[in-house]
Amino acid sequence: MAHQAGRTFALSIIVAAMLAACGGGSDEKKPATQVAAKVNSGEVSVHQINQVMQRSSVSDPEQARIATRQVLERLIDQELLVQQALEKKLDRDPKTLQAIEAARREVLSRAYLEQVSSAAPKPGDTEVKEYYAQHPELFAERRIFSLREIAIQAGADFLPKLQQYMAEPRNMQQLADWLRGENVKFNANAVTKPAEQLPLEMVKNIHQLKDGQIGIVRSGNSILVLEVAASRSAPVDEKAAQPVIEQFLLNQRKTELAKAELKNLRTTGKIEYLGEFTAPESSGAVAESAAPAAAPAGDAAVDKGLSGLK
Repeated sequence: MAHQAGRTFALSIIVAAMLAACGGGSDEKKPATQVAAKVNSGEVSVHQINQVMQRSSVSDPEQARIATRQVLERLIDQELLVQQALEKKLDRDPKTLQAIEAARREVLSRAYLEQVSSAAPKPGDTEVKEYYAQHPELFAERRIFSLREIAIQAGADFLPKLQQYMAEPRNMQQLADWLRGENVKFNANAVTKPAEQLPLEMVKNIHQLKDGQIGIVRSGNSILVLEVAASRSAPVDEKAAQPVIEQFLLNQRKTELAKAELKNLRTTGKIEYLGEFTAPESSGAVAESAAPAAAPAGDAAVDKGLSGLK
């Protein structure tokens, strides 16, 4: 979190410096409002640019300067379009009003969940060490895999038949030919991915495979057959992994807090379903789907955190 705050502050400084340089050699003082550009009767502020840049992953100063200019130009385009929309009174159009209200509700609900999740305590050093030790496939024994994949579009009932066929030594071409003979739809692909870019529930199984070996895993509504064509070791030491693990565990806690709060609100609130929506089959599933908006997914955090270590 401190790293994110530091990067945000650095980007703000770069934005301010870059915009000051864009002002040429004029000795006039810049207005207190920190206007980046005047657009007809409107304007684009430095604050608007900073807000966009805070969501950027750019950290290199030169790249940030280029990105800042691009953001400014996009905001100018946006301001021109907004002015035209207001001139044509599109802000009073029923569809536009509905979209604005939907966006407002989304922003407010996310803001509340973010406020709730901000109370999540930072994980301690012991927790970080334990997570590092428990997941060698992501860190100490991390590998970059060259995989051949066959994604089979079949339900769980097909799995025993597939496992029986693969019990004998088979290669991926033989499997593909067999699936065609069984009239089973599938997609074949070849990818190279580090461990953290694989679904966390798969990594442990794939990590156990040696080069040339084949494994079968469930993936959503599909069955995935994977062959490790090749792999290379790319370990991450504990010091380098620490901030990644801290952020991952913190994100988990934020998500748990958000889910708990939403569950509490549903329990204490008065909810009455009417008409065709009376007695829903699974209202709990709706609550589950809403809470994770407060924080990024855990595996995505690991992926993003380790991306610079490849």
